[in-house]
Amino acid sequence: MRNTHVGVGIGLTVGALVLSVPAAHAADDSEIRIRPGNASPGSTVTVSTTACGPEVTYGKGTSEAGGAFHLFEGDGEGVLTGRFKVPEETGPGTHAVTVKCPPRIKLTDTHEITGHSPHGAIDAGIGADGKGTQFALGGVLLAGAAAGGVVRMRRRPSVADRT
Repeated sequence: MRNTHVGVGIGLTVGALVLSVPAAHAADDSEIRIRPGNASPGSTVTVSTTACGPEVTYGKGTSEAGGAFHLFEGDGEGVLTGRFKVPEETGPGTHAVTVKCPPRIKLTDTHEITGHSPHGAIDAGIGADGKGTQFALGGVLLAGAAAGGVVRMRRRPSVADRT
């Protein structure tokens, strides 16, 4: 009975993985790579493509958010790379990026513009002033958990005592 449950679990897991492969392949089908995919206003976005072929050394791009930009030879053979800056006043949403290269290749993909990135320090609770009570309470809780674990281990009967 136990083996049946394990077999069913393994079968369901393998089935889910097999069904997700076509979706993952389709999601990566675009020949344009946009990094980061979720940009914030004021950030620089890098666009690269291999769709133009190894002999092409120049292309043009247009972003709904950042305007026109140029693509030049990138790091690898046949890779064209360009950059544009997302204006500070750009609102959140999905924006299209179009790449054109000779002879008549035109590709379009989208990327997400999120809200503004946070500026300044983030209160993570460590080293912040006025958090003494929270630190003390956290220490008491940790000490209590440790003490409870020690008591439980000491009171647990050994294997020799059970038989």
